[in-house]
Amino acid sequence: MKQKFVTFALTLLVATCAFAQRSRPHVLSSENTSLVITANEGGAASYQYFGPKIQESDVRGLFSLRSGTSGNTLPTFGINSAGEKALAVEMPDGNMSLELSIESIEQTRDAQGEVLALTYKDTSKDYAFKVKQYFRNYAGTDVFSTWTELINEDRKGEVILLTFASAAVPLTREDNWFTQFHGGWGSESFMSEERLPDGQLVVADKAGLRNAFGSNAGFMISINGRAKENSGEVFGGNLMWSGNYKTKVVASNNGITIISGINEETSTYHLVPGETFRTPEFVMAYSTEGKGGVSRAFHKWARKYALHGGDKLRDILLNSWEGVYFNVNQEVMDQMMGDIASLGGELFVMDDGWFGDKYPRDNDRTSLGDWMVAKGKLPQGIKGLTDAARKHGIKFGIWIEPEMANTTSELYEKHPEWILQQKNRSLSKGRGGTQVVLDLCNPKVQDYVFGITDNLLTENPEIAYIKWDCNADIMNYGSLYLPKNRQSEIYIRYHMGLQKVLERIRAKYPDVVIQVCASGGGRVNYGLLPWFDEFWTSDNTDAYQRLFIQWSDSHFYPAIAQASHVSASPNHQTGRVVPIKFRFDVAMTGRLGMELQPKDMTDQEKEFAKRAIEAYKRIRPVVQQGDQYRLISPYDHEAAAALMYIDSDKTHAAVFAYRIDYLNAQHLPKLRLDGVDENKNYRIHDLTPLNENRPSNLNGQVVSGRILKYVGLNLSGALGRSWTSLALELTAE
Repeated sequence: MKQKFVTFALTLLVATCAFAQRSRPHVLSSENTSLVITANEGGAASYQYFGPKIQESDVRGLFSLRSGTSGNTLPTFGINSAGEKALAVEMPDGNMSLELSIESIEQTRDAQGEVLALTYKDTSKDYAFKVKQYFRNYAGTDVFSTWTELINEDRKGEVILLTFASAAVPLTREDNWFTQFHGGWGSESFMSEERLPDGQLVVADKAGLRNAFGSNAGFMISINGRAKENSGEVFGGNLMWSGNYKTKVVASNNGITIISGINEETSTYHLVPGETFRTPEFVMAYSTEGKGGVSRAFHKWARKYALHGGDKLRDILLNSWEGVYFNVNQEVMDQMMGDIASLGGELFVMDDGWFGDKYPRDNDRTSLGDWMVAKGKLPQGIKGLTDAARKHGIKFGIWIEPEMANTTSELYEKHPEWILQQKNRSLSKGRGGTQVVLDLCNPKVQDYVFGITDNLLTENPEIAYIKWDCNADIMNYGSLYLPKNRQSEIYIRYHMGLQKVLERIRAKYPDVVIQVCASGGGRVNYGLLPWFDEFWTSDNTDAYQRLFIQWSDSHFYPAIAQASHVSASPNHQTGRVVPIKFRFDVAMTGRLGMELQPKDMTDQEKEFAKRAIEAYKRIRPVVQQGDQYRLISPYDHEAAAALMYIDSDKTHAAVFAYRIDYLNAQHLPKLRLDGVDENKNYRIHDLTPLNENRPSNLNGQVVSGRILKYVGLNLSGALGRSWTSLALELTAE
């Protein structure tokens, strides 16, 4: 089919050709996409185009198209104060206006791609305030980003930052649909889609720490009609920030403006003379291949640039939490290690319950902050555990929650000033009625939190994995470390402090795999993933609900980052009874793990688990590093769901399908495999039959890509009643 030439959302067409002649176009291009910014020294900058890749010679043609809306890249509160702004400040003399003009323009290339840098200064000689605005395309991907640096060069005093968004991106107004992800504990990342109305739509977070529970920062906007998975024009954006954020979508007949950045509410920032404030990157992608095209662009970018160790395959693990909860001891840990090793697992992670001396960690009310081994539980210490792991031929990992304390702890008794707290207010406490948050604005606390990890890994160099948890949001908004005129900066300075800690950890321990966890999926964000290898997707391990959560998260986050575990049945969170095959087939679409006590499994379940783990190892490279295609959405109420992964050569694929509802004579959709090469033939292998001697009737079939793509698999014949599933491997012949 002939592809139309799309001047998509960001055909931000200048009002006149005269303006075009004054403003020089600057083009950043990836393999498939181009971003054009027009800018001139002494003037301003505008988005001109964001869409399918164009040549330098094509740019002139943009200026003859006089329809559309000009989109200033940095709308500021100043002489013209009307409308939504990305930047507003208060000067040292109280003046609340900005009037910026471009001082210099520089386009360079570095190891990560091309960068366009625009330097603005205030037109008044009375104000020494500068802004550097950056645009980047990430080499080898179709993801672009923008951010700013705000610089106070005024020796007279502070510049107060009132609004300091990372991006102001305009789109054209058509039949736009908005896709966002929201939820809470155990029901994270529920997808909703709606036609974008005129007016303002805001996606925001003010929790302080776990910024992905209420809403995820990632969103998509289709351009002309409801977004489809693998066709249609779609814009996707996300913010690389781990704290409070706000994305405001302003739509009218004149167009759409997206303003995204740190949530400035209760976060006024004082920029002292000589200080530079860097806003987080707003990352964005455009695709004519629907939501799936945007997702695949983000996945590729994440594995290459935004996820620690994104090029390394992840181990299959057993986590102890749902197996024993706080009832940790040497004997049980050794038993669980032996069991996961016998099933083909590669890593054992000891979760909560292993620490505390004066206050042993037997429940969630004590001990956070006291990161010494509970000798009554583990008389041989961590070394006894790493020795046991080595004996069983697997790796060892451990759980910590280093940003937190309990008021019942030795740490709190010694350093009550180290927690976030408000003067003249009673202390609000979280989980267990005793949990409080450490003040990472304080460099001494930063040293302490770094020391927790450093001591563990220095004393126990065989630790290969850390589960880093966060089970509270910012309570008691106050810092005894910060002066009174800096209290409004806590939401920001906390995350700056956390980043400093993580930078130190990664500089010293680059090879340790670290999972970010926050009561489940509370920290699924690109503000933290550059230092973490994966995230705990949800505390809800129910396979049926995980289909929805993992489907939603896959819109921006790759499978290699999604920790997905097989848990017990009935499920501990929902009570749902689901067969072990279905549980494995769901967990195999992410980083496979287990979350149960293996000794409670039947012999038949253990035999199946061993075969399923071996099967996952066959497809692990394509699941964790391949292109994902979402095929049948569980949100569409089709009684089925399906997705697939395929390598870049389209020679090796993994396909998963699930029956999630059952009525007699119920119609199931055909499973059309959009990701295959229609010019190749594929042999189908049933990866996880319940009985290895009775695989699916699809097993061994050789089918052309054309048939798989345009005719599809008959799910009515391949799936049985509710909670039946298929996991297939396709290899090109």
